[in-house]
Amino acid sequence: MLRRTLIGSLVLLAIAAGAGVAHAAVNVNIGINLGAPPSLTVVPGTPVAYAPMVPGNYFAYGGQYYVFANGVWYVSGGYNGPWVLLAPQYVPRPLLAIPVQYYHIRPRAWAQWRPEAPPRWTSDWGRRWTEERDHHGGPREHEERHDGHWEERH
Repeated sequence: MLRRTLIGSLVLLAIAAGAGVAHAAVNVNIGINLGAPPSLTVVPGTPVAYAPMVPGNYFAYGGQYYVFANGVWYVSGGYNGPWVLLAPQYVPRPLLAIPVQYYHIRPRAWAQWRPEAPPRWTSDWGRRWTEERDHHGGPREHEERHDGHWEERH
């Protein structure tokens, strides 16, 4: 009986793992179609680079590529995709600290915000996002110093 339960559990686990892989493999066309890797420029005071010549909000950080479009973040391991939707609580903190001026396509709500300051993410995603972010932490390969710059965590 125990052996049959164990085998049944392993089969269910394999099916669930396969479904997860298939779901993760679904890519999204977000209109970023680059013929070659874009030229990147570091956002001053951050570990993030942006692509000034790409007609979108295109960033690179930690060996991954990120695009902010239509109010959501997408991530890819390759410069041209495939793009996968990224849940807000998993967006790396350094990306959230990028000043508004480095976004080529800005939501209307950002029009009155200071260009040298980062977007007000909590007003876009709400209090629940802040609570989940604090609970999950999200990727934190870097820490913000008291002077607003970033440094590696050890």
